[in-house]
Amino acid sequence: MEFRIKALDTSSSVISCVVDAVDEADAHRQLVLRNLRVISLEPMRRLRRLFQAPQLQLAVFSQQLVSLLDAGLALVEALEALAQKESNTATKRILDRILARLYEGQTLAAAVAEHPATFPDLYVASVRASERTGALREALTRYIAYQQQADGLRKTLVNACIYPAVLLVAGLLVTLFLMGYVVPRFSSIYEDVGTDLPFASRLLLQWGQLIDAHAGLVVVTALAALVGAIYGVQRPAVRTAVGEWVARIPAIGRQLHVYQLARLYRTVGMLVRGGIPAVPALRMSGGVVLAASRAAYAAATRAVSEGQSLAEAMERNGLTTPVAARMLRVGERSGNMGEMMERIADFCDEELARWVAVMTRLIEPVLMIVIGLIIGVIVVLMYFPIFQLAGSIR
Repeated sequence: MEFRIKALDTSSSVISCVVDAVDEADAHRQLVLRNLRVISLEPMRRLRRLFQAPQLQLAVFSQQLVSLLDAGLALVEALEALAQKESNTATKRILDRILARLYEGQTLAAAVAEHPATFPDLYVASVRASERTGALREALTRYIAYQQQADGLRKTLVNACIYPAVLLVAGLLVTLFLMGYVVPRFSSIYEDVGTDLPFASRLLLQWGQLIDAHAGLVVVTALAALVGAIYGVQRPAVRTAVGEWVARIPAIGRQLHVYQLARLYRTVGMLVRGGIPAVPALRMSGGVVLAASRAAYAAATRAVSEGQSLAEAMERNGLTTPVAARMLRVGERSGNMGEMMERIADFCDEELARWVAVMTRLIEPVLMIVIGLIIGVIVVLMYFPIFQLAGSIR
């Protein structure tokens, strides 16, 4: 968060500046360290840019930090090198603030925790656990692998949606062009001819005339619907309601459950392998669970904290698959629960990838057929009176 500051420097001159801080207390602390006396401090209210670049690319930063640590640099030296080579002002400011906290004697986990928008809770927890074991490099490497797996699954789903979305948009644009431009022109031609039209053709032409007569209203309504949809997607309550509705569809709901399990077990497995006990790891991973399953997940976490078996608690609350339940039992017997959870996540990822590949091959031709039928029906209904008129001339 940025604050606009007016302060007195050591020479009693008034200066104005902008400070990036977590809150007002942090802003005051930064100014004290710079020997400034605060006159006024106001938060800056700015509209966030839709396409604003992220302040710090976490995966790239972690990979570079691991490389420097492998080269033999100390943690502070590695961060100083990353800060010196950084050209992005916002990123450099974050790194400088982390270094300042390290100079003050704070831990890396405490330093990165002051930037929750950049460093998520899982990252902070992994670093904090590694500070107890002295295995920072291993923790960062584990988080990089976790992030790559999560990004890979997300890209698979996004790529599978691109082509169907393009087809839908193209079909919608062609349909609007036919109904808003071509059909009204045919309507005027048929009015001049004065022939009786079939009911379906007459209904189509009336719709075309209606759209043509109220073109401005149609455009405004379409834009309002688009803006409303974008705004609704950004609201947590709307996303939750849509997610619950989609989850009721049997085929899709099953795969959403598998996707949720993949994220959950990968997150918990990464934390457990990093040295965090099972119950805190479960509590920290609650954010990746879908809203419809949070009550069941809370019950499972509570059962584990009371001493029940993790496999039984997850299975009783519907947070496993038959294969995952068996693998959890094996992990409990062998004492290798973290690695077993990551294997469960890999298994779920593979199942979801197969389903996405099959559905992609199925949906694309179905969409093309549906869009082709809609456009074909419109064209046939437009030309049908001409065919009828040609037959009557014979």
